[in-house]
Amino acid sequence: MFDPDVSIATARLILRPFGPQDAARVRSIVASGVRFLPPGTPAHAPGVAQWLASGVHELRRSGQGIHLAMTDVDGLVVGAISLFKTSWSAGTTEVGYGVHPLHRGRGLATEAVRGLVGWVFENTALRRIDLTANIDNTASLRVAQKSGFTWEGVLRAAVMEDDGPHDLVMFGLLRDDGRAPVSILPRAELRARRLLLRPLDPADARDLAAAAADPLTQARTSVPRGYTEGHALAFIANAEQVRLRGAGIGWNAVDLQTGRFAVNVDIRDVDWTNRTAEIGYMTAPWARGKGYAGEAVLTVARWLFERQKFNRLQLRTAVDNRESQRVAEKAGFVREGVTRAGLGGDDLVVYSLIPSDLA
Repeated sequence: MFDPDVSIATARLILRPFGPQDAARVRSIVASGVRFLPPGTPAHAPGVAQWLASGVHELRRSGQGIHLAMTDVDGLVVGAISLFKTSWSAGTTEVGYGVHPLHRGRGLATEAVRGLVGWVFENTALRRIDLTANIDNTASLRVAQKSGFTWEGVLRAAVMEDDGPHDLVMFGLLRDDGRAPVSILPRAELRARRLLLRPLDPADARDLAAAAADPLTQARTSVPRGYTEGHALAFIANAEQVRLRGAGIGWNAVDLQTGRFAVNVDIRDVDWTNRTAEIGYMTAPWARGKGYAGEAVLTVARWLFERQKFNRLQLRTAVDNRESQRVAEKAGFVREGVTRAGLGGDDLVVYSLIPSDLA
């Protein structure tokens, strides 16, 4: 059973049970049609008094969780946070939260989650806290990661909403986890002399598919055979998942004069401890031989070193792929050696770039 008188103080919030003192505020929220309060909140103002007196406390009385108000320094309810699906025998629970639209974008949800998580592990015997978020709810995904939760997997088509099924990301936090925020590379547009590098977009699927289906691309890379726009759309969606997990980021580079797609560049295998990563690229057949790939790679490298403070960027290419090796060398990468059977049994030439190479 959770403590009915719990009060958790964070830097800007108090997390406490809802009570009669919240009647006016909750009636106003209900009347406005804004939805962020716990499940079971009445749809109409006349039901608020009964809900505050009894309904909102049923979850706690059942022993399966607790609903708490997030209040600011003035005592105003700005959000709600709950524990539910609690299994005392298994030592697990799940956290959910919502913030009033007028108070979003200030980190209050993260602050509340971190405060509640700390209280749970300090005051109960629970050992694991679950958190789920729609895969397209970027804000909620970042709350989970900034609160120290680990991205454990994606439940496909797990929830049904008005516009159809949505994938659900499953996060978990264990008592002994470090709870350090997950680092991610920010979405950013980068400008080169002739190119604009911008985040991938579903509208790019046709050009990506045409480039990936080209015979030379098929021969020189590990992209799926028989590449279609469906493959491209899946690649674009997965690229954002990779970014949100802190593992990399991707761009499509377009010609500044024509707006036509020229190069796809991606950062992968990010090591945040040592601030290292690997870079890869794919040039559209209509853009080959113009130096676009080297220009895009060098632009990304400068951004990583100067803005993100990375220490090393690795590039690997097949030993017989002289075109790709020339891209690396023109961008200033230093050849380090050959990795035997590095990818699919093929030997790979390893190049690296460090900040002093660009000085």
